[in-house]
Amino acid sequence: MSQTVPVQSALIYVMVTMSAVDSSMNDAELRKIGNIVANLPAFKGFDQNRLVSEAEACGEIVSRDGGLKHVLDLIANSLPAKLHETAYALAVEVAAADLAVGQEELRFLQLLRDRLNLEKLVVAAIERGARARHTTA
Repeated sequence: MSQTVPVQSALIYVMVTMSAVDSSMNDAELRKIGNIVANLPAFKGFDQNRLVSEAEACGEIVSRDGGLKHVLDLIANSLPAKLHETAYALAVEVAAADLAVGQEELRFLQLLRDRLNLEKLVVAAIERGARARHTTA
């Protein structure tokens, strides 16, 4: 049997892993995660006081040997198909939060979309939407 975590935890794991994948969780990314958890319908009923403990649990998994693969497996096994696009959109939002997306973040996005079996057009639409929201004048 595959290991799972609660759905909201899996979504948090997506965002925390995206933020941490470049070895730096900056303030903009942390604020974005907090804002998403506070406002997105997918987190309705989630106790925001648990956010730090969920982030720490994710960090513990990622820091182990094979941790990135394990967290991707947890995410994929825990999320229903209807939330795969949501998970990818959350990852893109966190990546774009500091207006700089590095190679490590791009690689995680690729691994995530492959693991969640997302269609190329869906991925392109999510990424284009984020680019439009984060473009400055």
